[in-house]
Parts: sequence; structure tokens; C-alpha cells
Amino acid sequence: MKKTKLLTAAVAIVFVFSLGCKKEGPNNLSSSEEFSRISTTQSTTLSPAMQQELEALYAKIPENAKAKVSGQAKIKLQFNPQYRDIIRKTLKLEESTCNDNTASSQWLDQQLADWNNTIINRVLNAAMLDLPTYDALIFENSSAGHEFGSDGQYTQRLTKTFKDLKRFWNIESQNIVLAPMHGTMLTDRAKILRTYKAAFGLDDASANYYADFVLATVKAYPQLRGGDHPLFTFNAFAQSSFSFPPYGVIPDKIIMGDGIMDAFAAIGYADVAPQAILAHEFGHHIQFDLNLFGNTSGAEATRRTELMADAYSAYYLSHARGASMQWKRVQLFLNVFFNIGDCSFTSEGHHGTPTQRMAAAKWGYEVADAAKKQGHILTAQEFTKKFEAQLPKLIQQ
Repeated sequence: MKKTKLLTAAVAIVFVFSLGCKKEGPNNLSSSEEFSRISTTQSTTLSPAMQQELEALYAKIPENAKAKVSGQAKIKLQFNPQYRDIIRKTLKLEESTCNDNTASSQWLDQQLADWNNTIINRVLNAAMLDLPTYDALIFENSSAGHEFGSDGQYTQRLTKTFKDLKRFWNIESQNIVLAPMHGTMLTDRAKILRTYKAAFGLDDASANYYADFVLATVKAYPQLRGGDHPLFTFNAFAQSSFSFPPYGVIPDKIIMGDGIMDAFAAIGYADVAPQAILAHEFGHHIQFDLNLFGNTSGAEATRRTELMADAYSAYYLSHARGASMQWKRVQLFLNVFFNIGDCSFTSEGHHGTPTQRMAAAKWGYEVADAAKKQGHILTAQEFTKKFEAQLPKLIQQ
């Protein structure tokens, strides 16, 4: 059995954030008592004393605080992060009619090879998979002075691409913040405290109890890589501005996680993946600006906006006045979009199958490549109209 499948019993909690922070029901394994059902037959490398210390730290956390962390967070996203769906995809046990076992899913599974049920249990009980996301969403409110990637390896490329995207598309984009998501915040007590209090509404005492547990857990398990494990930041997302008292107004934002970029670098797409992902997320801000989400929801609505964002991204990446990628690199970014497809046809988080996503990106490339005036950039409105006409053909892929 794949290591990631050990997480299946706790999927509901892992994805509270990416599912729009919906309240978990009694059958969704959202309480600490339910987590005890997970098998712990696999031993850890911890000494009995260390295991007892972690258990004692967790036992100090008040039950009402545990209920807040395992229940509904205070923030409801306007747009759901998509890349966590890759994790959901690797956790599924049911069969699918399309092939979504992509290279990125296989890579993530390999990264979890040394995780056992005890580690999973501790991570999920503290909502540690969501802490880096919430911290970046609420508190990283400026584009200045950031490094992208665990070693800053994507910083120059992303900052340049972000500047180019704002120039390329004719939307109001000067107030969009580009910020990173780093798993190492799990070793920073101040960031842990502020995130538990802001995202889950914990009081000072409860937040401190959770911080004690998180810091001890990260220190105890080398498998967590000091917070740098890609699972903690296997995400990138766009969010429009919203008011969040008492923290003020959260600006328009794009958050880029280290883990998702490391994953695509590891499977051979380091040259194009950061730009492709960023351009896709910028595409969602085009949709925010043009009010393209509407009031509909469900799998078809999500698939439409995701495939549209893929097409926006590909158009920019291949346009002579955009990233101006040649065919060799175009083929690489097409494969990036293939790797983020899914087969969850009835899920509200369905983003299009791998082949549909590649088809949308290929179509965006072809629009740029076939233009009679290579220097002309279609407005966001013009490109969107063309995409809407093409969508019925794309979903037949």
C-alpha cells in the first residue's frame, strides 16, 4: 500500500483549508478521538520518553481549542487553492476512469515513504499542513523583500515574471501581492502563535499549548525536515482582497509554496514550472477583475475557470511580448499543466483532467503562435471571449 494512502482516514482535516473551510461533520473524522482509530502498529524511532512528552504536550491543549482547530476555521476562501488536490488525488483509494497518477503525484508519494501513522496523526491533530498556508494568507501582505524557494532559488525568476504579467494583461494589478509560503514557519514560535490565533480564533494560552506541541513535534521527527517537507507547502493559490477584523484588509494576493515548485523541479520542469504556476494564478486575478466566477459552483464551474486560467497562462508564456518561450520549453510547460489535472469528476474541486488541462494550455499557445500580428496582445476580455467559444471542444478531450 502506498504511504500516502495511510492518510485516507483523515482526508477531511487535511483539506479543511482547500475545501473552503467547511465545517466537518461527525462522520468525517475531525475529532482527536476519531484520529485514535488510525493504526499505530508501525513504530517510530522516538524513545518512549519522547513519545510520552509529545502525548503530554497534546493532552494540555483544552478540548475547546482542539474543536476549533479540527472544525471550521475563521477564514472562508473566495477561491479554493488547487494544488492541494494533487495530495487528495494521491490519497484516493477508489478507482478512476482516467489516468491521474502523474509524475508529480508519484514524486509526492515517494516523499512520504518515511512517514508512518504516528507522524501523520500528530501532524493532522495540530492542523500543521494548513499553518504555512494561513500564515502566508493573513500576514504576508507585501511583495517586498521575499525569497521564493527553500534556498531562494526561484526568487529572481518569479519577481521578473510577476512584473511582466502585470505589464502584459490589461487589468488592475498594481495592488496584487506576491508572497511565498515557507514550511520553516513551523519552527518559528511567533508565527505559529499568530496563525493559531488569527485563523482558528484561539486564545493566548491555547495557542501557546499548540505551539509547544508543534515545535516539539518538528524537532522530534527528522521526517518533517524542520518544516521543509514539501507536503507542508504543496500549494499555490490566488485570493482576492477581503476584510478580516481585527487584522484589517487582506490585499489581493498570490501565494507560491516551496513544495509545489520543488516537486516540478524534481520531475524535470524547473525551467518553466514556477513561471507557469504563477501565470496560472495571475489568471485567476483576471477572473476576479472581470467578475468571471459568477454565482455558480460545482465541478463544471470550477473546471471552466481552471482551464481558462491554464489558457491565460499558456498565452502569456508563449506570446512574443510575454515570456516568449520557444517550442521546446512550450512542451515542458504543457506537461506542467498535464501534471496538475485530476479525475474527480463530481467534486466541486474538479479542475479538469490531465488531458483537458494540457489541451487548454496548448490552445492558449496556438492563439499566440497563430496571431497575424505577433506584437499584438489580446485584451483579457478578447481572450476570454475566444476561450468561452473554445471551451466545449476542450472538455471533449
